[in-house]
Amino acid sequence: MQDIISMNHIIKVFPPNVVALDDVSVSFREGEIHAVVGENGAGKSTLMKILYGMTAANSGEIIYRGTPVHFSTPGEATANGIGMVHQEILLIPQYTIWENIILGFEPLTHFGQIDRRKAKDIVKKQIEAFQFNLDPDAKVEDISVAARQKVEILKLLYRNVSFLILDEPTSVLTPQEIPQLFAELRNLRQEGCTIVYISHHLDEVLDLSDRTTVLRKGKKIDTVDTDELTMRSLARMMVGREILFEPVRKVRKPGKVVFEMSGVNVTDSAHRPMLKDVNLQVRAGEIAGIAGVEGNGQMELVKSIMGLIPVDRGKILVQGEELISAPILERREKIAFVSQDRANMGSCLNASIKENVIMTHHRLNPRLTRFKGTVLDQEQVDRFADEIRNDFDIQMDKPEAEIRSLSGGNQQKAILGRELKLDTPFLLLDQPSRGLDVGSIEYIHQHILQMRDEGHAVLLLSSDLEELFRITDRIFVLHRGRIVADFETEKTTLDEVGILMLEGGMRDAETHR
Repeated sequence: MQDIISMNHIIKVFPPNVVALDDVSVSFREGEIHAVVGENGAGKSTLMKILYGMTAANSGEIIYRGTPVHFSTPGEATANGIGMVHQEILLIPQYTIWENIILGFEPLTHFGQIDRRKAKDIVKKQIEAFQFNLDPDAKVEDISVAARQKVEILKLLYRNVSFLILDEPTSVLTPQEIPQLFAELRNLRQEGCTIVYISHHLDEVLDLSDRTTVLRKGKKIDTVDTDELTMRSLARMMVGREILFEPVRKVRKPGKVVFEMSGVNVTDSAHRPMLKDVNLQVRAGEIAGIAGVEGNGQMELVKSIMGLIPVDRGKILVQGEELISAPILERREKIAFVSQDRANMGSCLNASIKENVIMTHHRLNPRLTRFKGTVLDQEQVDRFADEIRNDFDIQMDKPEAEIRSLSGGNQQKAILGRELKLDTPFLLLDQPSRGLDVGSIEYIHQHILQMRDEGHAVLLLSSDLEELFRITDRIFVLHRGRIVADFETEKTTLDEVGILMLEGGMRDAETHR
């Protein structure tokens, strides 16, 4: 196979002196799946954004089909057959799914108007081909993060790109959806499409890719044939040390019930049931996991706990205190919350890193204020920001920079640091390791386990079953808005939980305790 694109001696420095890419050279062959891996902040996304015309390199060249090129905008890249699915969602929230997919490439009638029927038919066929379970008429603002990622993938495939860049495409997909995506990507490869696959999931890289390029701290470590790699050798190349992949939790006896949902029912705006008689408890010194296929009530579960949607009936208690009618700030005194949507709910991208990490703390932590909470103590704020930076190994230039200047993984670590330092009795973690590299995931898991060992109660929602089996003490299975199983993690298997995720089926919870 011949090279379709060569990126030679790419250097990128973000002001004032952050070296994102340091003399990186890599080539991509026609008709291959080429994985690009590395720790958060290693330069993976930056390298691809330079290729895609989203940012300019300080030096270096790009050769595309034998000709030097420079794409100054993503539109130019797309017009030349290069498309990119971003880690952060880039859709118009007020538009429907089908409108987002066809935007800029609308089929027209003889009278020059958008052929709505044809467009929706094309989109429906794409959705069915991928088995993505999407309503083409739904507005993007009303669907989950996982559903939005699916729309991003469909949007580029609709444009018939021949060079496809995927930045963490499975980070919001369920285990059941990933094989279908992989099958389609392999079909695209067979048709001559080149695919660049950025991922932190090393098992996916080993399963899917033909070659793998490893970046570390802005430098290229190597490009190797993937069949020569193992999970451990690849992880070692990425982070420069050994990574453990075995379960890391130790069985321990939990304490009293800290968090409880009792008979909780939630309906949507069309009065359709989204949560049905949900009952669950999480004890002090326990990590409970929620497993379920995306769209089975996870979003409603999280929002009902945080007071973002009304509960029709039932009780939500933390340390015995009823929170159903409590305002959000009052809940935050007892609940640390990591949202799966870090860009829109977990942070303010236009604010500085320092401002983001003190959010909520500035209202609840007297250490950060003076004069009875009326004025921020800037010296204490700076110390607090430095604590989070150091404790959670956040790679950044200065705390005054906008949080959007951080890589996606470092944004997530900043949010996690802020929430874990609230020191609340209950932690609600929704996809906390999404977008993190294996080294960072290991580090975050250690922090979560430490919180458990200190007596906190943790409820962890994750689309990664292996993550749940690695650190949770119990696993609840959520199916069509109901809790259909309650297992001790030691007494169940991936297959058993996976089947219940797909098929449901009530189990006697007491037999699994």
